[in-house]
Order: sequence, then structure tokens, then C-alpha cells
Amino acid sequence: MTDKMNIKQVLFNRRMLICIFTGFSSGLPLYILISLVPAWLRTEGVDLKAIGLFALIQLPFTWKFLWSPLFDRYIPPLGRRRGWLLISQIALLLIIPAYGYLNPKLDLWAIAYLSLIVAFFSASQDIVLDAYRRELLLEAELGLGNAIHVNAYKIASLVPGALSLVLADHLPWASVYLITALFMLPGIVMTLCVSEPILKGAPKTLKAAVIEPFEEFRSRGLKPALLILAFIFFYKLGDSMATALATPFYLDMGFTKTEIGLIAKNAGLWPSVIGGLLGGIWMIRLGINRALWIFGVVQMVAILGFAWLAMLGHNPVWLAVVIGVEALGVGLGTSAFVAFIARTTHPLYTATQFALFTSLAAVPRTFANAATGYMVESLGWKTFFLICFGLAIPGMLLLFKVAPWNEKE
Repeated sequence: MTDKMNIKQVLFNRRMLICIFTGFSSGLPLYILISLVPAWLRTEGVDLKAIGLFALIQLPFTWKFLWSPLFDRYIPPLGRRRGWLLISQIALLLIIPAYGYLNPKLDLWAIAYLSLIVAFFSASQDIVLDAYRRELLLEAELGLGNAIHVNAYKIASLVPGALSLVLADHLPWASVYLITALFMLPGIVMTLCVSEPILKGAPKTLKAAVIEPFEEFRSRGLKPALLILAFIFFYKLGDSMATALATPFYLDMGFTKTEIGLIAKNAGLWPSVIGGLLGGIWMIRLGINRALWIFGVVQMVAILGFAWLAMLGHNPVWLAVVIGVEALGVGLGTSAFVAFIARTTHPLYTATQFALFTSLAAVPRTFANAATGYMVESLGWKTFFLICFGLAIPGMLLLFKVAPWNEKE
């Protein structure tokens, strides 16, 4: 598959540049919701319980597959992908500045409703961006293209999570939200400049748009379909649970908030970005199947680092090492996992199937992570992390069926 393609040709082409813009545009509104809004509410004196409940505004990201058939069925004036992209991006550009005109103490419910609207349009943008990438990239480019998208997504967190917070010390919140919203403009420019993917066929009715993607997936055979769904469920479960209570774990090990802030931010973000990019490049040679095996092992072994730290206790050097290795493993594993999901979708139903698979990957993590606190209280940190390691094994075993090492891709 990859022998015919030069790595340089895959790395330096227009499609990879587009993936940078799709990732940045996708990540910005999510990190506004999970980084900037909570910080704003806290600085304005809103209690932590109310801020914690704001996690529920992310529900549209879990249930986005419910309205994804609309994006496969209906075609706006600018095209099936570009048209829906422009609608969702302009909506976000116009809605995000509205935060600055609300008072957290007086308008908390209005802020919650506004956040749900932002989450809806952000999830809608994700549906279309995922479908667009699947239709844009060649098969040999799925690994690297999706890795670039994921890493641009992470880098977008630096705007709401860093730049906007710095600006908030010098400007009123209305100006902060306006400036933050303007970072949607690169994505809008991209949407206007790129060409619409060639339409290979679209569902003729809304009913067909809802039913046909599921019928196509089931037609692959009940057993293969169930194995794919089980793999999507389990592959990232162990590392997701291991990091669900990362900050409380660091605090229990005696690390100060300053140590956690400085070490976790620097040792966590950039190894994850580097891991994702390296994973994408290696996948050009390895192929997606072998990448899932190799990166999955790194992802699993990284979990054991937390168990090791639980035995060591307070050690800033090892904290940096553990966080860095875990972030590298997650970056590698995520790049291969997203590429696998992209490859699994049928070209005629990319929006609906991609939304369904990514939602499925999020749902088990949400419910499993909810139980992590009870597990730690009962078992202790070391045993908890060893169980997380064990929970990563089923996903690896399923690779024998869904992505065999020597299978021709």
C-alpha cells in the first residue's frame, strides 16, 4: 500500500495543510467550553458544584450521531460538506462573543443554555469535518492526516486555555470572548478556499440517510460488525480510566498545585503532540494495522508508569517522566485509533458512521470513568492502575480479528 507513495509526497501536500485547519477549527470551541468558561465562572465567584455540573453541556458530543444523517442527506448551496461547515462555523463565530454580555452570578442558566448551543454547533462542525477528512484523504494518508488533525486540535487548546486567560487579566471579558471567537476565522477561510469532495452518492431520503449507514455496517456480517464495535469500545478504555483522576492522584502523592501545573502542562501536551505526529509518519510505512499493535503496546505500558509512581510517591522527576511517556503513548495510540475509525467508515455514509463510531468510543469512557473514584477508594492507587492496565488487554486481543498484523490493507 505505502511502497508506491513517497513519504515526502504524503507529508508535504495540500491535504495535510487542510488537516491542520480542520483540527484547529474543531478543537477551539470545545476548549472554550472545558477551559475558558469554567475559569471565567470561577473568577466571577461561581461555586465549584455549579461549575462541575457544566460538564453536562458536553452531551451533544456524545449524541451527535442522532442528527448526523441530516448532513449526509441534505446539501446546502455551498455543497454537502462545505455548506454545513460554513453554517456551523459562522454560528460559532457569532454565538461565542455572547458570553461576554452575561453575568455569571445573575445569568448562570442563560450561560448554561448558551453553552449547550455552542456545544451543539461544535459537535455539528466535528461531524462534517470528520466526514470531509475521510473523503479528502487517500487511503495511504489516513494515518498521517488524522494524526495532524488530532494534534492541531490539541494545539487549539492553547488559545482558550492560555492566551484568553492572559488577556482576561488585562481586558474585560466581553473583549476576551470576542478575540477568542475570531480564531474561528482561519477555519472559515479554509472552508471557503477548499474544494468540495466529489459526491459519490447521497441518500435520497432522510429515512435512507438514517437506515442505510446502519444497514451497510450490518451487511459486513454480524460477527465482524460486533467485533469492530467491541474494539472501538475497549482500545482506549484502559488509558482513559488511568488518566480520569490524574490531578487528584498527583495531589495524593504530595505534589503541589504549582508542580502539577508546570510539569503536567509541559510534560503532557508536547509529548502527546510529538507522539501523534510521529505516529502519523510511522503509519505511512507501518500501515494502520501494525501501528495499532505497536502503539497499543506503548499505550498499555505507559499505564504501568502510574502504578510505579504510586509506589514512589513524591518525585518531580519521575512525575515528568510518567506524564511524558503516558502522553506520548496516548498520542501514538490516538493517531492509529482515529485512522482505523476513518478507514472503517463507508465512503457513502461518512458523516453518520464516523459520528456513530466516535460517539461509541466516548460513551464507555464516560460511564467507566464515573466509577474510578469508587475503585480508588476501595483498592488504592497502585491496584487501580494495574486494573486499568488489565482493561487495556481486551482491546489488544481484538486486534487479532479486526486488524491482523499481516493482513494486506
